[in-house]
Amino acid sequence: MKLKTLLTASAATLLCSTVASAGTLDDVKAKGYIDCGVTTGLAGFASPDDKGEWAGFDVDFCRAMAAAVLGDAKAVKFTPTTGKTRFPALQSGEVDVLARNTTWTFSRDTDLGFEFVGVNYYDGQGFMVKADLGVKSALELDGASVCIQTGTTTELNLADYFRANNMSFTPIVIEDNAEARQNYESGACDVYTTDRSGLAATRVVLANPDEHVVLPEIISKEPLGPLVRHGDNQWGDIARWTLNAMVTAEELGVTAANVGEMKNSNNPEIRRLLGTEGDLGAMIGLDNEWAARAIAAVGNYGESYDRNIGPNTPLGLARGVNALWTKGGILYSPPFR
Repeated sequence: MKLKTLLTASAATLLCSTVASAGTLDDVKAKGYIDCGVTTGLAGFASPDDKGEWAGFDVDFCRAMAAAVLGDAKAVKFTPTTGKTRFPALQSGEVDVLARNTTWTFSRDTDLGFEFVGVNYYDGQGFMVKADLGVKSALELDGASVCIQTGTTTELNLADYFRANNMSFTPIVIEDNAEARQNYESGACDVYTTDRSGLAATRVVLANPDEHVVLPEIISKEPLGPLVRHGDNQWGDIARWTLNAMVTAEELGVTAANVGEMKNSNNPEIRRLLGTEGDLGAMIGLDNEWAARAIAAVGNYGESYDRNIGPNTPLGLARGVNALWTKGGILYSPPFR
């Protein structure tokens, strides 16, 4: 019996080792691209242009990963997902990573079997209404009809907020942001609720943005970030440290334009980040210039933020808490060492 048990345990260990060795990194290298799950279209974060080219803040993260892993920022297939389809797409292996304005929650991280690799945008849920309604506060929305995307954290947040404030509402359930915009703009609902960044992205594509206002209340914490499947630690490390590399690069002054020059820096952390010192790449199955390629492809975190969603873009999102910890925000990367 002892011998049989020992053999069974050895077989299980061998099986686990075999499964672990055939991870997402190997799959990605074999097919030659990363399949990245994104939104069906959200201005500033992920949306295709008239030629089908995807761009945005979340898109930049996917391209940074492709540059790090494959040496080509364009080696990405973008798979549009809704709030309902995004998790099955990741669970089934249809996509390799999800970068889709997704809130990090306890149940998603544990019960659904995902691994959030960090936060790339700290957000909170809000409300948008037509200015001519004269509403100044979410506390004036008793009895309103509210457009809300199914399969999102906003559903529970909305119910909790209205219940806590003894208000009622009629939910108008929709699948994606495009449907929400159509229903809201046509008057099928009085209010649209989602993350405030999503409201800003929706507002700028309305026919007359100035006729719509985002109310001041923020009713939740929505730490948004990329996620991968549980169990593939190497792939999770690659995704996590690609995001950290972009944040660290901003803190250390490394940009898309100066990354080559900065390889000669005397700063040890810059040298480790860019691969001219140490052997960090080998620890995650990549060469030592993986982070340098990612930064050269899309820039550091601040460059990506400013280009896609920052104060000088149509979305006009101030950095706020998404500023570096050295500049009054809470954005912070563990050290590269």
